[in-house]
Amino acid sequence: MKIAIISDSHTKVALTDEAIEFLKEQDAQYLIHAGDLVTEDNLKLLKKSNLPYVCVFGNNDYNLVEVAHEYNIHKEPYNFKIKDVSFTLMHMPYYMNSNSDVVLFGHTHMFEHEYKNKTLFLNPGELCAREKPLSECVLLEINENEYIINYYFKNVDSKKYEREEFRYDK
Repeated sequence: MKIAIISDSHTKVALTDEAIEFLKEQDAQYLIHAGDLVTEDNLKLLKKSNLPYVCVFGNNDYNLVEVAHEYNIHKEPYNFKIKDVSFTLMHMPYYMNSNSDVVLFGHTHMFEHEYKNKTLFLNPGELCAREKPLSECVLLEINENEYIINYYFKNVDSKKYEREEFRYDK
């Protein structure tokens, strides 16, 4: 199972679109956004991706509450399952316990990953390239016995993503 994970798009609709299309080219089967979409245009991109998607409100998404009924967006923390894998999705990293198989978060604008007490904690970094000149996203592959994190990043002036891979045995 391959899951596209993005966060912190802010107002960068073109970068959001580019990342979603790129992750779909990498055979993503699901799409998750960890908040701070900021604009409804970013929500529209999730919906139009034709992938099953889910997202949570970030601290800059107060203006999206009035359109929430049109999208699969939730208050944090949001717990759900894909197949037999349990997820906790949040924007702010406040609910960092190991009650799920995978905990996804954003807000810090930093790519982070850790496997602890049989839980994978993962922040895909910032899509918007606000804190640094990199637009970041992740393709998480979940197999029976391992997690494979494909961390993609590119300079905002570039069209080509670079990749680093991290593996954890389940």
